[in-house]
Amino acid sequence: QLGLEGEEHELFFETFSHLALSKTYNTNQQTPDSAGTMTAITTGVKTKAGLISVNQNTTRGDCDSQKGNELTTSLELAEIIGMSTGVVTTARLTHATPAATYAHSMDRNFEDDRDASKFSNPGDCPDIARQLIEFPDRFQDDYPWVNGLEVALGGGRRNFIERIEGIDPEDGGRGERTDGRDLTAEWTSQYQNAQYVWNKSQFDAISPNHVDHLLGLFDMSHMAYELDRETDAGKEPSLSDMTKTAIDILDNNPKGFLLHVEAGRIDHAHHATNPKRALQDTVEFA
Repeated sequence: QLGLEGEEHELFFETFSHLALSKTYNTNQQTPDSAGTMTAITTGVKTKAGLISVNQNTTRGDCDSQKGNELTTSLELAEIIGMSTGVVTTARLTHATPAATYAHSMDRNFEDDRDASKFSNPGDCPDIARQLIEFPDRFQDDYPWVNGLEVALGGGRRNFIERIEGIDPEDGGRGERTDGRDLTAEWTSQYQNAQYVWNKSQFDAISPNHVDHLLGLFDMSHMAYELDRETDAGKEPSLSDMTKTAIDILDNNPKGFLLHVEAGRIDHAHHATNPKRALQDTVEFA
């Protein structure tokens, strides 16, 4: 569009006054996965592939081995000192990268309670979707002012709603939860001035000055690629739309905020050898 070859062009985030590179890998393999790398980024500690913000002493899939090996994340530290926090992603909110900011799990695939059958010892460890909703409970004894993420926007609706045919408002499908819980309803009931939205029209109607906690789940699994977003059945906000609204809400806190933003589908497009969709999502990310 700019008439340039490409190599001499700069993406917007390349022009920031402060930039950093993070070199990381799993403790058990050189080619890493998102669970181990995001754990390293958000906690400062490298760990095994497949683990979510727990250290390498944890055995993947074994709940008992997780206990006592949880790592403190930057998002948790932000909450403890009174800042507002948020996660925005085009992947499922329970996917490895966003999950590592707020959850601790012996397996990245423990996204809802139905996943327990996949593991050697799921024990009584909570699934990742539950941990997003129950985030404040972990801190009530030592830091009672921690009230959980103020903003969580992305995909992964199926992990928060019941496994009942026709329950999904977008495609009439069923969720994944078998514990009888509707975590979207729990989100709105546990906070004052809380909202849950699942499509673009609901999202566009949000008034940032009147919402203290916002949960948006715009797809049963990952959100649409930017190239396909306009044809999505329920319509979805763009990554930049979600980021702007998140900042407008989080910026109401005079103590500041920490916001994690992920263009998660760039990675998925590369996995699928789909450069056009990878590029379009990169442009949107910029």
